[in-house]
Amino acid sequence: MQTNTLFSHVRPDGTPYQSGGLRDFFEYRDLGVAEATKGQVVAHLVRAKNAPEVGTGWHVHEADFQIVIMLKGWARFMYEDKETLVSAGDCVHQAPGIRHYLFDYSEDMEYLEIVSPADFKSVAVSVPFDVPEPTAWDR
Repeated sequence: MQTNTLFSHVRPDGTPYQSGGLRDFFEYRDLGVAEATKGQVVAHLVRAKNAPEVGTGWHVHEADFQIVIMLKGWARFMYEDKETLVSAGDCVHQAPGIRHYLFDYSEDMEYLEIVSPADFKSVAVSVPFDVPEPTAWDR
């Protein structure tokens, strides 16, 4: 079967975690999917780099599809007016355009994020819902 995508095999030693992604308090590990799918899909691992201070702020993603699979630890989100605890093993489908805010996470938090298209945008929005305070890490 002929496809418009390429084979990809990424090993941990070939793609280290790096800063410089969407959020400066996270580190990202590219899994090679964006290049292999010619921009149709991005898949990356995201892990906590610093303790939460203010979180992501309210935003929406301009994307057709997005899932988050929590691999380690936990994160607390607001999805619209609903607080949601996402723990290791959980999978969240973030519906296109849903207003959300990641405001707290554990020191060992790590998740797999898969989004289409690969060059999705994050757009800040104002929302009148209150957000709980994040926890502090002992460092």
